[in-house]
Amino acid sequence: MDIDVRGPRFGAAVTATVLAVVLVTGNAWLLAWQTLAFLLGTAGGVGRSPYGLLFARAVRPRLGPPTEFEAPEPPRFAQAVGLLFAGLGLVGLTLGPGWLGLAATGAALAAAFLNAAFGYCLGCELYLLVRRMTVRAG
Repeated sequence: MDIDVRGPRFGAAVTATVLAVVLVTGNAWLLAWQTLAFLLGTAGGVGRSPYGLLFARAVRPRLGPPTEFEAPEPPRFAQAVGLLFAGLGLVGLTLGPGWLGLAATGAALAAAFLNAAFGYCLGCELYLLVRRMTVRAG
């Protein structure tokens, strides 16, 4: 079943905010929270991530009905990509090297910002690219 495109975009806005605070403060606990949020979004889909649940319960009821939908697989893959970068960032912030933590967190922030501000999902585009390549190869 397709999902309301506003949900992942809302999640990206919250994610971008969290990651920006992590970059400013270096707070590894906050990055651990974001890593967990990515893990839950990867495992259960964006609708079952903390930010997806917040959108469904607190934001969507205040909006009009959705006019645009998307398949759930690309945003779920994007959550997995976010999980990878947040995990690398967490390793860098807690165990070192520090530059790895900053670079990986910054990359995740850039991707989340693109989705939140412009509706351009890098992880979704990567999913579609990989899917096209496997269809051609298979």
